[in-house]
Amino acid sequence: MISCGEPSGDLYAGALVRALQQQAPATTAFGFGGSHLVDTGAELIGDYHGFSVTGLTEALSVVRRSWKMLGTLGDAARDRRPDVFVAIDFPDFNFRMLPVVHRLRIPIVYYISPQLWAWRAGRLKTLKKYVSKMLVIFPFEKPIYERVGLPVEFVGHPLIDLAIAARSREETCRAAGLDPARPIVALLPGSRPNEVRLLLSVLLEAAMRLARDVPGVQFLIARAPALEDVFFGPLEQLRATGVPLAMMCGATDDVLAASDVVITASGTATVQTALHQRPMVIVYRVSPMTYAIGKRVVRVANYGMVNLVAGREVVREFIQDGCTSEAVADEARTLLVDPARATRMRLDLAEVVQKLGGSGASDRAAAAILGVCR
Repeated sequence: MISCGEPSGDLYAGALVRALQQQAPATTAFGFGGSHLVDTGAELIGDYHGFSVTGLTEALSVVRRSWKMLGTLGDAARDRRPDVFVAIDFPDFNFRMLPVVHRLRIPIVYYISPQLWAWRAGRLKTLKKYVSKMLVIFPFEKPIYERVGLPVEFVGHPLIDLAIAARSREETCRAAGLDPARPIVALLPGSRPNEVRLLLSVLLEAAMRLARDVPGVQFLIARAPALEDVFFGPLEQLRATGVPLAMMCGATDDVLAASDVVITASGTATVQTALHQRPMVIVYRVSPMTYAIGKRVVRVANYGMVNLVAGREVVREFIQDGCTSEAVADEARTLLVDPARATRMRLDLAEVVQKLGGSGASDRAAAAILGVCR
């Protein structure tokens, strides 16, 4: 049984189930997820769409549906008695599943660690109480669990095998109606509705500034498949100015591979961008109340995952009030016109990628899960 509540978790769940099926062909799976999980033949008890938000205050909007889904999944676990329950990230939901499954004496594996190193470290006690094994994807996470005596294995990052472009730059440009000989800035406003709502306008204003300052620059937006058209209405204002702008849905790796510089929301996309070794700018905004609360409890100097893995700021971050179109455009412009700066960042990102464990993360995770089952 699997529970994953957002696009990246669903992507990892699909790769994991395929690896499980290769190592143990009789494996069947069911649970909470999305299309990538379904594509493996798994049975979906619940669809994550509409549950995935960021921020403390934003989570209040999905509380009622979350409790209903928890009840549905708890009933399924009780009726079907799976050999193992795999929770994938999504801690605000999955932490409430842990005691339900634990009472049924079903072994629990937590794959993709919640960000306890950033905030809410008290949750370590909960994990130690209920989880049979942690599978972490960043090397700095393993010692955190070892210190409290929780069995843990660093399996590496599954995106290493998944972040592969299907098309060349020329093919992507042809499909998007752009010129491969001119500079391309990729815009990644996030995969959740509240991220796009807060970030897209900033990215588009930054794009207008860049268009005035960098001759011939073009823009390519990576759109998450689950997002509705209404979130992208502001694009027409930029198109009306004559700035070359295209959007591709469900093709983030193609967009990244075709780009020269990337402006991306903080999150999994920063790792994906690093794997393509593209110079980037990290942006992020949440509601003012969420930020005010989070600022009191977050214990890290950087937010971007590539900076956390590097142990220093290799990519500039523009967060909350610092996330202005002027500041973002200035940094993106520097990366476009200063080849030495862009090269240094690519080298730094190559070091980050080396720390992510190499290919085969899903296979290692599958083997560890089968070990818990046996």
